[in-house]
Amino acid sequence: MGIFDFFSKKKKETLDQGLEKTKQSVFEKISRAVAGKSKVDDEVLDDLEEVLITSDVGVDTTIKIIDRIQQRVARDKYVSTSELNAILRDEIATLLAENDKDSFANWDLPGDHKPYVILVVGVNGVGKTTTIGKLAYQFKHAGKKVYLGAADTFRAAAVEQLQIWGDRVGVPVIKQQMGADPASVAFDTLQSAKANDADVVLIDTAGRLHNKVGLMNELKKIKDVMKKILPQAPDEVMLVLDGSTGQNAFEQAKQFSAVTQITSLAITKLDGTAKGGVVIGISDQLKVPVKFIGLGEKMEDLQLFDRKDFVDSLFK
Repeated sequence: MGIFDFFSKKKKETLDQGLEKTKQSVFEKISRAVAGKSKVDDEVLDDLEEVLITSDVGVDTTIKIIDRIQQRVARDKYVSTSELNAILRDEIATLLAENDKDSFANWDLPGDHKPYVILVVGVNGVGKTTTIGKLAYQFKHAGKKVYLGAADTFRAAAVEQLQIWGDRVGVPVIKQQMGADPASVAFDTLQSAKANDADVVLIDTAGRLHNKVGLMNELKKIKDVMKKILPQAPDEVMLVLDGSTGQNAFEQAKQFSAVTQITSLAITKLDGTAKGGVVIGISDQLKVPVKFIGLGEKMEDLQLFDRKDFVDSLFK
């Protein structure tokens, strides 16, 4: 049993609905690409390449998928276009498994220490604070004691927004005045969480990518200060990305990876876009596992990423 299993009854239905726009877009394009063709030939593969790239899978990942399908076609001598969806499904599933060796389908908090500390990074507008709020809600409903740290002290609105989520969910928010040292907020948060025997700590941070050196130094200082209280902290550095921005999400992921070590990804707003293919490309290119996906406005619409369920829904 995983920590969020109490939401599992509707989980698959939410996932199917959330990926509907992506699915329709991809398969309509594939249908047009193979119209009138009986076998997978170079022309069909060229068209398929265009379908994947325009579905925001990304150029490098698309080339990798096409190469694998070409090898399969060469090996099997004859592959009908009716088999193409099944082959594509197999190759995407294999790719996700290679890049995401640890399945999060039944993920739970480690039992050897607490609190479990997640440092959350991402630019403004991607759904970072909302993701923190939804995670806090889900952890709390799983019976966990949660603390939030408002370490994005650059914007007053960020602290206020996190406080609103804290009040809504019913969990404490540790904060200081605007312009305070983010590392000081992180220190206070961990100190309070440890003293009160918390299970989970979620730390919000500023995402000023235009000032990369400053952001790098800030995140390093936050990590160094947290280790004074909890040597293993942070357990996770989670990057939140807006899936609806497609290739822009790729760029943000690359830039954040250059600033700090990212250990997991949360990809939001997949329900309102046909760009769900971005999940495949980002996972492949960064070699960082996608841990959460956002599929709607409701608290439970943030799901642990299950690669098998994701591929099943995409090709349903």
